[in-house]
Amino acid sequence: MEKWSLMTITVLLALTVRWTVSLGSYSGAGKPPMYGDYEAQRHWQEVTYNLPIRQWYFNTSDNNLLYWGLDYPPLTAYHSFLCAYIAKLINPDWIALHTSRGYESQPHKLFMRTTVFVADLLVYIPAVILYCFSLKETSTKKKASICALCILLYPGLILIDHGHFQYPLSLGFALWGVLCLSYDWDLLGSVAFCLALNYKQMELYHSLPFFCYLLGKCFKKGLKGKGLVLLTKIAGTVVVSFAVCWLPFCTDMAQIMQVLRRLFPIDRGLFEACMFSSPPPRLANIWCSLSVLIKIKNIVSPQTQLKLSFAVTFLSLLPTCIKLTVQPSLRGFKFALVSCALSFFLFSFQVHEKSILLVSVPVCLIINEIPFMATWFLLVSTFSMLPLLLKDGLLLPYAVTMLAFLSVCAASFSIFEKTSAEDLQLKPFSLSLKGYVSWFKSFPKIVRSLFLLSVTLMGVLSLASATVPPPQRLPDLFPLSVSVISCLHFLLFLVYFNVVILWDSKNSRSQKKIS
Repeated sequence: MEKWSLMTITVLLALTVRWTVSLGSYSGAGKPPMYGDYEAQRHWQEVTYNLPIRQWYFNTSDNNLLYWGLDYPPLTAYHSFLCAYIAKLINPDWIALHTSRGYESQPHKLFMRTTVFVADLLVYIPAVILYCFSLKETSTKKKASICALCILLYPGLILIDHGHFQYPLSLGFALWGVLCLSYDWDLLGSVAFCLALNYKQMELYHSLPFFCYLLGKCFKKGLKGKGLVLLTKIAGTVVVSFAVCWLPFCTDMAQIMQVLRRLFPIDRGLFEACMFSSPPPRLANIWCSLSVLIKIKNIVSPQTQLKLSFAVTFLSLLPTCIKLTVQPSLRGFKFALVSCALSFFLFSFQVHEKSILLVSVPVCLIINEIPFMATWFLLVSTFSMLPLLLKDGLLLPYAVTMLAFLSVCAASFSIFEKTSAEDLQLKPFSLSLKGYVSWFKSFPKIVRSLFLLSVTLMGVLSLASATVPPPQRLPDLFPLSVSVISCLHFLLFLVYFNVVILWDSKNSRSQKKIS
């Protein structure tokens, strides 16, 4: 009972923070004609409730795809329909076809905020709680509650879901997938991840670690015996899960192709999705950062951009995927989720600034193993979305949640005392460099100094972005500075995570248990 009372307090605190943030502004509030993501979600409810399924993804007189047309997989559409059904019972005007565009009122805001709150409470938060209880490192009730509190207070997800406006369902389903795999419930884990992928196509960021881990398990069991049986079961589970999700759209090939075109709009170019109303782009990935110096979109065709981004992304995540397939372990799987998602964010095609959350949630899963680096990354990931958060009027929630998160992590994990090579999982790597790199002796002090410098820089830029008018000749100075600095951080983090994965001797030991 006591462990649940501690966890209850943790959950109540997390819910209070979420509800407090939700009382503020949201994406596009009072900004016609397109408004923002809040209106996009409302419009999808309008479309899915009033139009037949065959028209949901097609441009018609009743469904102008240029006005927040559906561009997510079927589960997002089904969820929108469910919310619309409830909205219709409360106030039909909220989802009236055509006339409800840009609808804004306090009762409707309360309804929309509540739908996010309920999604969080039913899907994401339970997965976090059960995951923390499943960890060997958090076997005591106090440690599990502390770990859950740090994960649930991650500011990036709170600000985007309950401030900007977004549903946490895809990340929640993915987390359920990780939880199931940690208990060797491979089929249930496969179903959960299929749900995540059919809610948002960006879950492809996590697809390779899921695939490689499960394939590696099958190899270890032997493809002439139990491994083949498991592989067949997993393949069948994935096919059935996708078939159920896509069944209403399987009436003809034209329907399927139109949905796919909406999900993967290749013609938009390399990073059109990260553009605001004017250039330059404000996204902390490599292509947008390089565009400051090299106008990639002007000198390379869209098809070449696609091939280039695919090649760089594939090469950056290949070592991690090979290691996970050859030496499958749950620990390696979680670190691979981080590394592969970060490679996708930095190098892939059509990235949005909010996509950093697909990296951040896996980082939350390893905060108990590398609390210092995880806390640092999660702070940077939230900082990287600063231009978007300022646009939505979320400066105060941003500042408060960032300080609260840093304070809780520092107090809970004593992060400043865990900066040695061993604490950062770099001991195998440091041993391989023994005799070559003498500064490893002063490594903890160097890392702490870099962290303090990083946090100071983020604080100064955040304050300047909110209060100092930019020079007339450089109107995008602060957003660009945020993007480039964040990108440099992420590149260093990518190197770090890959070093941890590739030099990890624990994987080679723990993978024996699978076989």
